[in-house]
Amino acid sequence: EVRLVESGGGEVQPGGSLRLSCAASGFAFSETGMTWVRQAPGEVPEWISQINGIGSSTDYADSVQGRFTVSRDNTKNTLYLQMNSLKPEDTAVYYCVKGISIGGVRGQGTKVTVSS
Repeated sequence: EVRLVESGGGEVQPGGSLRLSCAASGFAFSETGMTWVRQAPGEVPEWISQINGIGSSTDYADSVQGRFTVSRDNTKNTLYLQMNSLKPEDTAVYYCVKGISIGGVRGQGTKVTVSS
């Protein structure tokens, strides 16, 4: 059974940083591209980043380019999202998604609130 568990969210002031983690199990993690998406209240899910299976290729939405960094540790079956210079508009529930499609299996999400 595919299982994805996100953690690391919380409340932070504008300009602050958070590091999200996604613990994966039930599939060949190191062979699978992974995606981060977020969903703000009342909004549709937004694709923000993806990474290939070995971590050699990444891509970012314009809205987070230069501020967020996706990475993975295949020895720990864990995906990360380092988020710096956070803005109020980054407030959302963040999900990791199996595969490089926004519609793949996702975890329960972790909430990020950026507020002064």
